[in-house]
Formats: sequence, C-alpha cells, structure tokens
Amino acid sequence: MLQLLRTTLQLAGYHVLTAGDGLEGLQIAQQPGVDLVLLDLGLPGLNGFDVLVRLRQVSDIPVIIITAWEEEDNKVRGLELGADDYLTKPFGRRELLARIQAVMRRYHPEPRPAAAGVFESGHLRVDLGKRQVMVAGSEVHLTPTEYGLLAEFISHPGRVLLHSYLLSTVWGPEYREDVTILRASIYRLRQKIETDSTHPQIIRSEPGVGYLLIQLSNSPQ
Repeated sequence: MLQLLRTTLQLAGYHVLTAGDGLEGLQIAQQPGVDLVLLDLGLPGLNGFDVLVRLRQVSDIPVIIITAWEEEDNKVRGLELGADDYLTKPFGRRELLARIQAVMRRYHPEPRPAAAGVFESGHLRVDLGKRQVMVAGSEVHLTPTEYGLLAEFISHPGRVLLHSYLLSTVWGPEYREDVTILRASIYRLRQKIETDSTHPQIIRSEPGVGYLLIQLSNSPQ
C-alpha cells in the first residue's frame, strides 16, 4: 500500500515522504514544507489515533485518514480527534486525488474579499475582518474548516442550515451526503466555542435536518 500510494502521488506531481511506522510518520509530518498527511490507522508502534492526537497538539496540518476499518465509530473517532477527511480501503486513484485536492482547497482557498464586522453571541466574539475568534476573552484557534463552518453560520444567524448545504458550501459538492464528517466537525467546533459543549447554546441541532446559530445576549462584563 505504501509503495502504491507513493507511486500514484508521484505520478500526479506530488513530492512524497513515506514512513513505515507511527513514530517515524509523526516526525516527518512536523518537517517544514509538508502540506498534507495521509495517515493509516493500523500502523505499527504508535497507531494512527495516537499519531493524530500528538500531531494535533503541535500542528494544524491537514490529515486524511486511510483505513481498512469500516466501522463508523472508528471514522467518527478519527474525525473528532482532528482528521479532515477519511478514505476506506479499497479506494481508487481518482477518489484519492480528489480528496487530496478538496482538503487542500479548504486550507488554501482562493482569495476573496474578507467579510467585515464583529459578531457576538454570549461569550463568543468573532472579528470577521481579522478572522479572530475569542471565547470568554481568550483567543481560540480554529482550523480553516472549522472557521469556514462558523462563518457560514454567522452569515445566516437564526436560520436552519441543511446538512447538504453546509457540506456543499464548506467541503464541496462531492461531500453533500457525508453527514458523518459534518457532525464530527460540529463536535470539534462546539468544543472550542461553547461554554459547555455537551449542552450547546450557540450552535443548535435540528435533528435529521441541519444546524442553526443562536445569537445570545452578551454576558455582563
């Protein structure tokens, strides 16, 4: 699998670094100039979950999980730990390259005029011009995908945004049915911006339909 992926990506024009175990992969992923990680979950030494946890402590580099484990729980766990996407073996060359391009597109979007203004809801404050997110007075770092989700909610406060709309807008039309990746990203976003992510007040769920953002009154200073 490692040799096949390396050949496939090199033929597509990518420069590829490979690792045979989790610890070596973790070290390579932190080298300057590395743009994306393809992470197998079934690695010797450190498994893929352990690698992902350690990597997310120091880096926001995009990560696509590659796994032969078809259980939904494993996919959800990987996404909730900070992976950006996943591929289940076996997969084809076109699907692999499309997923890589989609993830890189989210991390390096085409320049467009920045939204202006400040959004506030309870302890959350977002300066759209600076792309700065503050929670209870402390700055919170969001990944490009998480910020894209939040910005979409801020653009439509109080309006239920359908699963398919959020997936198509933030990830791309090829993801419009992938509710698993949306739920995992909402989970991570809530952990960062909600006072209590187990009882979310800012991003509410409409079961089976979508999500909406509630604009709470500001907390007293």
